[in-house]
Amino acid sequence: MNEVFKEERGFFMVKRIGILTSGGDAPGMNCAIRAVVRAGLSYGLEVYGVYDGYKGLIEGKIEKLERKSVSDIVNRGGTILRTARLPEFKDEAVRQKAVDILHERGIEALVVIGGDGSYMGAKKLSEMGINCIGLPGTIDNDIASTDYTIGFDTALNTIVDCVDKIRDTTESHSRCSIIEVMGNRCGDLALFSGLAEGAEMILTPDHPIPEEEIIETLRKMKEKDSDKRAIVIVSEKQYSDIHAWARHIQETTGFDTRATVLGHVQRGGSPSAFDRVLAARMGEYAVECLVEGKGGRCVGIVDNKIVDYDIYEALALPRDKHVSMLRIVDILK
Repeated sequence: MNEVFKEERGFFMVKRIGILTSGGDAPGMNCAIRAVVRAGLSYGLEVYGVYDGYKGLIEGKIEKLERKSVSDIVNRGGTILRTARLPEFKDEAVRQKAVDILHERGIEALVVIGGDGSYMGAKKLSEMGINCIGLPGTIDNDIASTDYTIGFDTALNTIVDCVDKIRDTTESHSRCSIIEVMGNRCGDLALFSGLAEGAEMILTPDHPIPEEEIIETLRKMKEKDSDKRAIVIVSEKQYSDIHAWARHIQETTGFDTRATVLGHVQRGGSPSAFDRVLAARMGEYAVECLVEGKGGRCVGIVDNKIVDYDIYEALALPRDKHVSMLRIVDILK
């Protein structure tokens, strides 16, 4: 296969590509980096790593990557390229600086791994002549153009492992345990972990439950069975102070109630097999897109098929891909 690529090299417009990770880190990013580097080299391309995301790009933190550069990283969480946020990248003058630096290095295309903010930066760079392909790297699963994002499965399994441990104390003390998980504007981590744990309640931005209904449901549970325990999974930012809300639940329902915020432990850890394979498939596909001359696109997985969308179209899609799972949650209560 490599010999075929070498013979056809002259047909590829792109000769040098870059790769960066942007926004929040996610398990599996390193697997995607490895896939892009190895796939790029197999096509006869030169591959350059950009350190510290868009911030590192405008600072010229760019190094050539070889096969050895990405050896033994598939089992590592985080990102070897590091990541950072750069709100100023919305400014065209800042992006022009990035374009100038890429031109100086002879880098004609870029793979950007991150969330929707990273996607927007990639689209804007494509419009300025640097073909970019976005890969969905975020634990939140909040990109509607893909069934699953890189890092979601690992974070989900981390949550389930944590809740399993919290459950032991919850049952021992007949408590109500309120567990806040990440997700920001997307409730998928709460929804999937709540279903996996058989939680009594799942509170997400997509499925808000009135305060009085929450209290009344928990109060009746406790009245019916004094030894009852309850697990409540809550997406972050549903309550400004989850511990104060837990005290309110205790005062109004009779449940001894504790709140646990899982926090950034959800971002870390060795990526799951699912995330490793997903990242490898997406990374290889991204390089295919670049050698075909595509830009301003993002990669996703839909019905187990790797696909690509225009980034603007992808960002405009409604984020309700898994809301139908709420019906399963209701049935299995």
